[in-house]
Amino acid sequence: MIRNHEIDYHIYGEEMQYVEVELDPNETAVAEPGAFMMMDDGIQMQTIFGDGSQQSGGLMGKLFSAGKRLLTGESLFMTAFTNTAYGKKRVSFASPYPGKIIPLDLYQLGGRIICQKDAFLCAAKGVSVGIEFQRKLGTGLFGGEGFIMQKIEGDGMAFMHAGGHVLERNLQPGELLKVDTGCLVGFTSGVNYDIQFVGGIKNTIFGGEGVFFATLRGPGKVWIQTIPISRLAGRIMQFANSGRKEEGSILGGLGNLLDGDGR
Repeated sequence: MIRNHEIDYHIYGEEMQYVEVELDPNETAVAEPGAFMMMDDGIQMQTIFGDGSQQSGGLMGKLFSAGKRLLTGESLFMTAFTNTAYGKKRVSFASPYPGKIIPLDLYQLGGRIICQKDAFLCAAKGVSVGIEFQRKLGTGLFGGEGFIMQKIEGDGMAFMHAGGHVLERNLQPGELLKVDTGCLVGFTSGVNYDIQFVGGIKNTIFGGEGVFFATLRGPGKVWIQTIPISRLAGRIMQFANSGRKEEGSILGGLGNLLDGDGR
């Protein structure tokens, strides 16, 4: 029996996407603070404690739900959008940085997705957003995203976002895939996740890549992003701190003054 609200959706855009969710009367979608973009008249917005899956429970249930979100580095609160009108209404949520929005039908994906701790965007009410502790110490210490990852559970629709282009890979039973730890977005619960040392002194010191990479063994689905937001931010900060570089220009700094960008 489906417990979550059933919502329809449409994803718009290419590099800076947003998802439009269609709500029937009394249907609700929940989203991260700051994800809201626009909504039709007739939708009521309400700040809730936790992820919304324990709103009918007692105080301890709500505190536990909110505490799980705090451990993953997210806000204690989420925002619920409920259609209080008679007809269908729409509310839209935007991705916070260039990349792709990933729709997840949890009913079709086994009811649980493990993802990096800032990947969740929005979902149908009833979907639980909690924490997933990595059982192995090495995985927790060197996993790129830390010891704690997010766990999205339920049987409704949920949406993740990731940086750049997103590849969805289906792993067969026993099939092994090695991924840069920062490029891993999420995977279904049947995938075995671990961390492996790259190995080799030259690879470690001069390789230019991470010292560890994630190993994913099927069966299950894996989502991989081409550029993590942390890497994008690091490149931008590096460029900003080092000043503008004129690759291939014989004018160099003089060219900056001539075109007005060297101020």
